[in-house]
Amino acid sequence: MRARVFVTLKPSVFDPQGRTIADALQSLGYGGVEDVRQGKYFELELKTSEAGSARALAAEVADKLLANPVIESYRIEVD
Repeated sequence: MRARVFVTLKPSVFDPQGRTIADALQSLGYGGVEDVRQGKYFELELKTSEAGSARALAAEVADKLLANPVIESYRIEVD
């Protein structure tokens, strides 16, 4: 089973890289882009076929290693 973990800065945390990308897009003529938030993406291949246990394991890994809970949040998709 595969779990995908999307890690992003919390909305209250300033994202300087996202801001730089948004400014660059504006200067390239993409005026329709108001804001950009950047993050990290992880794919985990898990040795389980049960969605609940896959989600629990991915959450444990994200809590302990992939995300900094002080400034980041994460979202998990399992299939």
